[in-house]
Amino acid sequence: MATTDLDLAYASNSSLLQQNGIQQLVLAHQTELAEVNQVPCFFWGSVTDPLLTSKCLLTLSKVVRSSFGPVPPSLRDPIVSAGTDQIRFEGFSSCNGVYARLDLLEDAIDGEFLASGTTNVDFNEPMLNALNAVRKTEKMVLGVGSKEVSISTDKGKVVEKKVSLPPRWIKGLTSVQLYLADMDQKFQLNKMQIVQLFQSLPKGNVKGELYLTQRANRFAFSPIHTKDAVRVGGLQRLRLLEGLLPYSEKLLVYQEQGGESCAFVADFGKMRLTLALSPDSYRGFSGEGNVLENMLQDVPLEWVQGVNTLLKSNEMFDPTLLSIEHDVDFRTMDTLTASLSAIGLLGYDLHHRQHYYRRLPFKTERILSLNPRLKNAQKLLSSDAVQFVKRDADQVEARVAGTGVQHTVIMQGERYRCTCDWFTNHQVKRGLCKHILAVKMLL
Repeated sequence: MATTDLDLAYASNSSLLQQNGIQQLVLAHQTELAEVNQVPCFFWGSVTDPLLTSKCLLTLSKVVRSSFGPVPPSLRDPIVSAGTDQIRFEGFSSCNGVYARLDLLEDAIDGEFLASGTTNVDFNEPMLNALNAVRKTEKMVLGVGSKEVSISTDKGKVVEKKVSLPPRWIKGLTSVQLYLADMDQKFQLNKMQIVQLFQSLPKGNVKGELYLTQRANRFAFSPIHTKDAVRVGGLQRLRLLEGLLPYSEKLLVYQEQGGESCAFVADFGKMRLTLALSPDSYRGFSGEGNVLENMLQDVPLEWVQGVNTLLKSNEMFDPTLLSIEHDVDFRTMDTLTASLSAIGLLGYDLHHRQHYYRRLPFKTERILSLNPRLKNAQKLLSSDAVQFVKRDADQVEARVAGTGVQHTVIMQGERYRCTCDWFTNHQVKRGLCKHILAVKMLL
């Protein structure tokens, strides 16, 4: 699959202006959806803790500009969702193996939500320099959406041109929340424990996997797996949080039930910063394929549009309540929930242990086109490459034609097997292979 980026032309540029001693931060937005483009501004107001907010945004920018895999670091723009009395900033590392989200909660902002929506945020050197210069006592005004065409501080003015957003970010958004939704809290560290833990981080790149363990009142990393230990692949990626250590009072550690991915949440009360790590440095969230099984059933576009009219950005998604209020069959709602999740329209909040709605500024067709394994499975069906050998309630066996070879797929309940190289190498840890997907489609 080609990895060409999606070129985005912003109607205006982000700006940071200083007027009468007040920093005014305005984040320009871009979208493919015409109806969203009509909205000039989503939010306008002040930030109640400018220093901490700036440190969190700088940490998010550090994530976005980093890379821990074969993909070289490059400047990418985080995504911001405004609505339901909070603002969420999201971003991935260039290698797509680290996901970061800053949640500015109701007490972190003091202003007016003029509309609800999701945009792309333009972070650049003048903006970062200005955030670095923010002091604890000054006031900062945040606006999401603007007609400004420049970025200005008291040091000068910068005019920006169009930027690019990689399609793997869209795929990452559809994948990472499935990992988050499968996580449980394992540890909670206080300020002293946080400092001690980060002081013990090994220098340089760490090969292999280490485990976060608790011994009495101390936490440490060990190469030995013990009960209740949290596996951390690519340990050096945790250094992205070092800039927040002086401000962190509480750090929550989560792990996915399969023991693959983990997340660290710095909780500041009025805001939270989540850092989720893919299973290993060489594995990006966009390539996992764990969403493919949820995309086997086509969801009518009318369903997606209906949900879009019902929910605002960042609004908690309660499928049971929606089913009751709108007289929708529970099984139908389960299908809709899985599909909305698979195309990135649902995020997951670890604190509330619940999905929230995200209005992505991309057409649904673009998201669906980014999964080559699913498209290859559809090609197998169109060429009649799948033949059932056995098909009953307990077991399904099928032959799937490959290039000069016949693959055997066996399905027993939720247990799947295939004789292809993908399954041999990854089992089901990185999503189903195209042969199993094709069989499931026929079923």
